[in-house]
Amino acid sequence: MAVMNRLSEMPRDPIVSFALSCQNEDGGFGGNIALDSHLLYTLSAVQVLCLFQAEDQIVDKEGLFNWVAALQREDGSFQGDKWGEIDTRFTYCAMNCLALLGQLHRINIPAAVNYIMSCQNWDAGFGVSPGAESHAGQIFCCVGALRIANAMDRIDQDRLGFWLAQRQLPSGGLNGRPEKKADVCYSWWVLSAMSVMGRVSWIDSAALIRYILSCQDVDDGGIADKPGNWPDVYHTFFGVAGLSLLGYLDVPLNKINPVFAMPPEVIRRLKIPEANGGEP
Repeated sequence: MAVMNRLSEMPRDPIVSFALSCQNEDGGFGGNIALDSHLLYTLSAVQVLCLFQAEDQIVDKEGLFNWVAALQREDGSFQGDKWGEIDTRFTYCAMNCLALLGQLHRINIPAAVNYIMSCQNWDAGFGVSPGAESHAGQIFCCVGALRIANAMDRIDQDRLGFWLAQRQLPSGGLNGRPEKKADVCYSWWVLSAMSVMGRVSWIDSAALIRYILSCQDVDDGGIADKPGNWPDVYHTFFGVAGLSLLGYLDVPLNKINPVFAMPPEVIRRLKIPEANGGEP
């Protein structure tokens, strides 16, 4: 809704109250009330609160900062929760969350960057962990984290941009890895990384716009993963965000920041340094 310039139509107070109610005693946020804390849900909660200028209402800010920082391991990686799963998604979530709240100094940034680089493969892509298959979703996470850390010089952006550009199929849609079908979600995962690197022009934007629009349900307006499938809120976000990054002009879309997945006015208000990067 924020990307479509319609956030004012959302009921702010109930949404903020729900997000705040999901914070646990350990400082992190769960996906719902009384569910275990996890970095994925913690980032979502912080993003929602920042959208509504309610981040100052977080009851236990110090507990939140300490909880996120405590999830970093000695090798620089992050586990998502107390159970110990390691994934480059969690590095991005931790860094995004702390950057939005002005607390990046709580973690070891050089170690996090070194761990991310250990997850890069021979094809220039990134996986969930060292040696894991390159995947566009993980590339978004790793590029976003490197941009937050101001460490984009650590990668060959032309090689990575080429790998991402190869994700476009004859349908115009993008896939997440070789030999897979197109999916609207990669209109965000692929384009965000390409935007940070200033290489969106390397794909056929008109063809991708046609693919995204072909996935919209003409009856209820939502966007699905593929043409003819049932729409959902996730793919609706991915499709609308992709259209924003492509500069789609048929409707007045807000510009989404490709690093933080947030509107630019939120990034400006929070005064996050070095946050823009890439194409406008």
